[in-house]
Parts: sequence; C-alpha cells; structure tokens
Amino acid sequence: MNANLTYHREGDYLIPDLTAPEDTPTGIWGMRRRRFLWQHRNGIYTGMLLSGKLNAHLAEIDRQATEMFERLTRQMASEQGVTEQLKAENQLAWVGAMNNIRNAAEEVILDELIYS
Repeated sequence: MNANLTYHREGDYLIPDLTAPEDTPTGIWGMRRRRFLWQHRNGIYTGMLLSGKLNAHLAEIDRQATEMFERLTRQMASEQGVTEQLKAENQLAWVGAMNNIRNAAEEVILDELIYS
C-alpha cells in the first residue's frame, strides 16, 4: 500500500480514497486549444493530462486569448474608425466592420496562441 493514500474497506477489498482534481471552467479558446492538442499534439496532450497540468494550461490559454481578443478588437476598431457614432448612423456598416475585425482578431489568436 502507498503511504500517501488512505483506504477504506468494502467487504474484502481495500478501496483507495481518491478525489478528482477540481475542473477549472474553460471557455471557447481553452476548448479549441484542447482539441488542437488532442488531434495534433497527442503526446503533449497526454503528458499534460497525466501530470494534472492540462486544466491549468487551458485556463491560462483561455485567459490570455480573451484578453488578446478584447485588446485587438479595440485597437482595430480604433484604427479603422469604427466608432459608436458609426453604429448610431449606419448600423449595417458597423456590424459588417465589427464582424471583419472580430474575424481578423480570431485569426491572430488562433495562429499565435491556439495552434502554436
């Protein structure tokens, strides 16, 4: 028996008292990173999963990606003149411009954080 584990008896068997590590909630970026690692970097994925570091890694990637997405969309909107005034005057143009900005920011994040 391992000295670090505690056991309880069920009939003739000793059952280890195991608890699963707390699962850190992961957003869309963390889920995309998990899928990429699982499909394309399976050794890294398995190593992180077995060492218990996967959830912390995914939470950190998700946090970084969310911050980067917000920063990039603000910067691009400012550079391209997509303002609240444009939103008030021409909502269709504003929505189109913001969709383009969000797509561009998403591509940057996928390239720099998720698929690296």
